[in-house]
Amino acid sequence: MGDVISALPVLAALRDTFLRAQIDWVIDRRWQPLLMGNPDLNEVIPLRSRSIREFFQCGSRLRLQKYKCVVDAQGLYKSALLAKLTGAPNRVGFSFSFAREHASSMFYTQRVKPVTQHIIDQNLELAFEAGATRHATRFPLYIPSDAQSNVDQFLRSTRIEKFVVLSPGGGWISKCWPPERYGQLSERLRKTYGYRIIINSGPGEAELAEAAMANAGLSLPIIVQYELPELMALLSRTDLVVAGDSGPLHLAVALETPVVGLYGPTSPARNGPYGGRDIVVRNAKEEDTTHKREDSFSDAMLSISVDQVMAAVKVRLARPMRNSPSRSPAAKSEPQSEPGETPGQDEKAQEKNWSPAE
Repeated sequence: MGDVISALPVLAALRDTFLRAQIDWVIDRRWQPLLMGNPDLNEVIPLRSRSIREFFQCGSRLRLQKYKCVVDAQGLYKSALLAKLTGAPNRVGFSFSFAREHASSMFYTQRVKPVTQHIIDQNLELAFEAGATRHATRFPLYIPSDAQSNVDQFLRSTRIEKFVVLSPGGGWISKCWPPERYGQLSERLRKTYGYRIIINSGPGEAELAEAAMANAGLSLPIIVQYELPELMALLSRTDLVVAGDSGPLHLAVALETPVVGLYGPTSPARNGPYGGRDIVVRNAKEEDTTHKREDSFSDAMLSISVDQVMAAVKVRLARPMRNSPSRSPAAKSEPQSEPGETPGQDEKAQEKNWSPAE
């Protein structure tokens, strides 16, 4: 999920520059709901990640579209090869030293070695190489009305008005904060601020969510396991999200929901909440950064105390809640063409991303 969210500003930059271009996105079928209804896209092309036959069928279909440019923000062999299969004369990706799978860069015609630090800024360098001009960074997302209605009904039925979302999952355990501490945090948040607590449980995270709930005392949190549209609706309504380096955290940031991020092995300088308004708790040093996936809680995450997180919550809640008055910043209207000629507005482009499982 996080890879899709970090590429959304690339889509926005391309659309803001090429107002009339055909912009399509090839995406792993699991993450398709993140793009459905997106006004910046002409077409969302879902793909099953493990189907070789569908992979090459997709490549043949894309070739028929005669795209002039492909942007690959993933940097994997499979995403780079699909870019090559489109036959587009301009294929933009990361350089050999920077691509996630280094040799994937051989499939690109334009290779970018980023000079920025945050992954979103690095992705935007790809957009600029493809001809996009600099605009305000935005995350185009769309929340379906039925998903909003489902969440509204849930909140009414549980009589929840003021709430915080805790998301204890994180893809790999070494990025996670112990669920028992989420439970203790739940109790403290309820006692200090009067918040009701909702615990988000993603696929395969039920055990973490239940352990958090078992340690939450009288705060009596509610566990939810939503599909992506409902998760977006929930995160757009909450006052705060507390989570590790995970998809829900980055989704909350994209929705302009206040966040406290808990970081250990991964670097907040590269993967932290974007925009400078949110708070990160990290005791590990930058030189301790690692992306090695481990199945046990890391010392870096174990070193974070509930007191530290409560202090961070206090600071974040004292800051402005959102950049804009809207509580649903994801709902965007379609871009309007401005009078006169816009460079590249008649070109056909493709913004492509292939997101791995977290």
